[in-house]
Amino acid sequence: MYQGIRISGFGGQGVISAGVLLAQAGMMEGKEVSFFPAYGAEMRGGTANCSIVVASDEVSTPIVSSPDTAIVFNEPSLAKFEPAVKPGGLLIINSSLINSRAGRADIKTLYVPCNAIAAELGNAKVMNMVALGAFAAATGAMSVDAIARALPKVYKKLKPEVLELNVKALKRGAEFKLN
Repeated sequence: MYQGIRISGFGGQGVISAGVLLAQAGMMEGKEVSFFPAYGAEMRGGTANCSIVVASDEVSTPIVSSPDTAIVFNEPSLAKFEPAVKPGGLLIINSSLINSRAGRADIKTLYVPCNAIAAELGNAKVMNMVALGAFAAATGAMSVDAIARALPKVYKKLKPEVLELNVKALKRGAEFKLN
């Protein structure tokens, strides 16, 4: 099993923390993982992306140039990373902020209104958790439960009610499955 993942969006959307969380969840499931962040000079508002590899065998490189899955939170990220997704791969689009449709017929596309769901849950900051829940459900690369168990390890200072909200967001995202 090998899953190369690219997450991308504006700084402040939780791109890097989502990548750290996926890597931690993968480790907790006994998988080999790598994590490689990349972001512009200006953190909030600039572009941010990260590569995560989750595999059953040793990971040879942390760079994911042709991801099995790309999770994009904004329009510039869609333009940049849709062409890179492997044929047969998965593109998860934050349909709350991205009005464009995917242009490729050789990949699967999942439209998830991440920001709208986060707002419905009462906290815009959990939009990245919605996307991770959708990722887990659509790929099976790791379970929603593993991501939920990784939350307190990655976010050590979160209050119990905020951890619970993040788990709710994961579960709501997992409701978006491929047809």
